[in-house]
Amino acid sequence: MKAFKFVTGLLILAFLLAACGSAPAAPAAATVAPAANALPDLGGKKIIVAVENAYPPFNFIDKATNKGAGWDYDAWQQICKLLNCVPVMTEAAWDGIFEAAAAGQYDVVADGVTITDERKLKVDFSNSYMHYGQVILVRADETRFTDSKSLAALTTALVASQLGTTNEKKAIEIVGDKRVKSFDTFDSSVLALMSKDVDAVIMDQPAAMGFIAANKGKLKFLPELLTSEDLGFVFKKGSDLVAPVNAALDAMKASGDLDALYQKWFVDYVPATN
Repeated sequence: MKAFKFVTGLLILAFLLAACGSAPAAPAAATVAPAANALPDLGGKKIIVAVENAYPPFNFIDKATNKGAGWDYDAWQQICKLLNCVPVMTEAAWDGIFEAAAAGQYDVVADGVTITDERKLKVDFSNSYMHYGQVILVRADETRFTDSKSLAALTTALVASQLGTTNEKKAIEIVGDKRVKSFDTFDSSVLALMSKDVDAVIMDQPAAMGFIAANKGKLKFLPELLTSEDLGFVFKKGSDLVAPVNAALDAMKASGDLDALYQKWFVDYVPATN
């Protein structure tokens, strides 16, 4: 009886296979497709992030805590939260910072750096995280000139900027190198402006907003935008961090986190006063 049932079962199976035209496929191995918005995991890697701590509101020493603070600090906390890494914010002088990055002394330079073709010859950049223009920062009571053309025409006026920046190049373009005083930091150039050693400072608009906020009622910038440029993070050539950081920046743009950081540091932030 059992043999009969077995043979009958085989006949029925053969009939079904013939009807289907083929044997049933073996079940596929279970696979889990990555989520469309999955981000790279850096496994807790420490990321050495170079900043000047002298370029508010991107980075500076908070007078209330005597610790580093600013947009760069918050941005890298968020980037590493997304990528599973640990930002190690490291103070570095602007002079030689690109050479140090190119040599791998830092993993990243985060200091409000303008993306230029010339710099791309030495280092790699992330995608742009902020679009801006250069402006002319002046004392609040300045009335002798109102734009770059009238500044250039005032032949006694001196212009300050930071050494080795695109702002310095723009200052020389406007008034000539003999009328430009370059400083190691923007802090020094702004102090020179407020002490009337110079008549204007060329700098990026976001940073100008930071200095204006830190010196209430003492500074302003003229309405003219001198350039239209983009900021990006700096890496050594061929760095394997570029793609993960770009992915994190894309996620922060999509979530509104980049907009929130801009609001916090360039709109709502009120610096501590002496």
